[in-house]
Amino acid sequence: MLIRKSRRLLNWTSAALAAWLALAGCDDPVPVPVRMVVVTMFERGADEGDEPGEFQFWKERRNLNQRFAFPHSHHDLYYNADSQILGMVTGVGTAKSATATMALGLDPRFDLRQAYWLVAGIAGIDPEDASVGSAVWSAYLVDGDLGYEIDAREIPEDWDFGFFARRTRFPFDPNRPEPRGEMFLINAELRDWAYGLTKDLVLPDSPELAAHRSLYVEHPNARRPPFVTRGGHIAAMTFWHGALMNDWANGYVRYWSGGETDFVTSAMEDTGTYQAITYLHEAGRVDRDRFMVLRTGSNHTMPPPGITAAENLLRENEGYSGMRASLEALYIVGGAVIDELLSDWPRYSVEVP
Repeated sequence: MLIRKSRRLLNWTSAALAAWLALAGCDDPVPVPVRMVVVTMFERGADEGDEPGEFQFWKERRNLNQRFAFPHSHHDLYYNADSQILGMVTGVGTAKSATATMALGLDPRFDLRQAYWLVAGIAGIDPEDASVGSAVWSAYLVDGDLGYEIDAREIPEDWDFGFFARRTRFPFDPNRPEPRGEMFLINAELRDWAYGLTKDLVLPDSPELAAHRSLYVEHPNARRPPFVTRGGHIAAMTFWHGALMNDWANGYVRYWSGGETDFVTSAMEDTGTYQAITYLHEAGRVDRDRFMVLRTGSNHTMPPPGITAAENLLRENEGYSGMRASLEALYIVGGAVIDELLSDWPRYSVEVP
């Protein structure tokens, strides 16, 4: 077993070294310059030509045709030498997203010191804030896993939830500790710049989405055609669903953001991704101020009236109501920001918006 592993490592190292030498054209490898990293989390099948996941539109439409083997992570990397865009697929969950980001950041084949990072993924979205197909720029990233938890059937009568912050005595304890991975505030000025650039974009809509919207009679924002907005994000390894969990997520994001925002989108990776970015920043490998999170709503995080949480969750397992529209919105909104950054690279390479 040890011999086989050693051979695999040797084979990968030799291949990587050969790639570096070929790129450099000499005996001293020159790292590949990267202006933009598009961070996606999953692909549904092939990278091209079938039902798309988060990565496919970027690979096809941005001509990310140069492959870099990435055996120490979830999925190979793809690059365009003209635009200097690098696309990655981290895998689902904070564990995979953190390790994939760290693996890329430490990979000597790439120069990421001036790269902007765009997390471009689908998400659950709160019907109180937005409709399926809407796009959300986030600055507050809250981790929904790091905490204490007691089964709700055993919590004190005056508690609303059984999950609460570590180093506190009860849910939403006003003596909030300093976050140690429970919350990250990324560059809000860059978030606001990206939002200002994209807030008036027209996003994909369809009769199917309109029919879905009509079910949410108690949530005016859920009934709007898809739009671009801002709001907090919660990342947790559990795919949760329902009105009670929705209330918890809103309160928990509001708690960790000090009331600056509540929960708008929910997914499984972004706190892990950004945790890795913070470490890489300290190592001089990346600039954490160039990190952006864009999530589009593929489904709501709670059911409409008349449907139970279990029924709605099982329906979503058969296919998200807004999958295609949310993927198109990711490309439209994220692409507008990428185009602006690349169109004036001499400026943005040294000056973060």
